[in-house]
Amino acid sequence: MKRCSWCSSNLKYIKYHDNEWCVLNDTSDRYLLEMLILESFQAGLSWECILNKRENFKDAYDNFDIEKIILYDDEKILSLLNNKGIVRNKLKINASINNSKIFKSICLEYGSFYKYLCSFYDGVIYENNCTTNWLSDKISKDLICRGMKFVGSTIIYSYLQAIGIIYSHEEDCFMCYTK
Repeated sequence: MKRCSWCSSNLKYIKYHDNEWCVLNDTSDRYLLEMLILESFQAGLSWECILNKRENFKDAYDNFDIEKIILYDDEKILSLLNNKGIVRNKLKINASINNSKIFKSICLEYGSFYKYLCSFYDGVIYENNCTTNWLSDKISKDLICRGMKFVGSTIIYSYLQAIGIIYSHEEDCFMCYTK
């Protein structure tokens, strides 16, 4: 079966490519927060690295329960910094907690994070070989203005692909529906 050229033989990567990437199948706040946190940790690293640590992140971040994350204290931050199963970057860990607080405020303002995202676009976007676009620029700018960190346009573009708002399967990939 032909997949996108970036998809390695790593079984986690294949499962992610085939079932999750560019597929709008979960718009819950928990999932959207999980993917935002994972994408922000991916900055400067490969997505495969983060994907390999995904279960460790789920455990470390209390299954991405926002009510727990927004209450993380110095003791919890120290435990995250000492957790060899995740990316131990103090700036990213602090940003994940701060971003979760802002994420929650956006959910309260819009009713859900998905509704917030939908306020910027109308329908799924298909494009290939891009790392940013007008949509990622707009959302990134708004999130930064709200105080989020590690949410530049490239990270937000990858996030939008990951959650299925931007559809980028290559034309010869079996997942491509634009053939």
